Amino acid sequence: MDEAFTDVQDQLGVSAACRLTGRSRATHYRSLKPPTVRAPRSQVQVQPSALTGQERAAVLELMNGDEYAEMAPAQIWARELDAGRYHCSISSMYRILREQGQSGERRRQAAHPARAVPELVATGPSQVFTWDITKAAGPAKGVWYHAYVASVPDQRPFPRQSRR
Repeated sequence: MDEAFTDVQDQLGVSAACRLTGRSRATHYRSLKPPTVRAPRSQVQVQPSALTGQERAAVLELMNGDEYAEMAPAQIWARELDAGRYHCSISSMYRILREQGQSGERRRQAAHPARAVPELVATGPSQVFTWDITKAAGPAKGVWYHAYVASVPDQRPFPRQSRR
């Protein structure tokens, strides 16, 4: 096939030869210049402008300090820049926090105790009053009765124990 193409190409040109043989012109030109073999990349490539271990530790200490402990890295970066200090980019701050497992919520979260069911305890008369309003279904659809219940404690003192 390549021989037929070269014979036709010499007489008619590249475009006509491609049309006659059904070969794409892109394929023809790609075959003229095969891809070069690249050297394999080394596994560890260190960016020349990367932060050193000491710089990373200083940035982490800054972000975990009392002043910035509850702020997002973008806020810390902006405040430090306003103060005339540039440590690293915002994305580097996020990267440092992610490596340390601190990329979640930075604000202190309240730990609320479990709620207890309220319990009313009377130690004497007239100390606990209760009430309730309930809708009770009526005889037809859409008819409701409102039941109002109020429980007033006895005004009498506690019953005396019987003597035998």
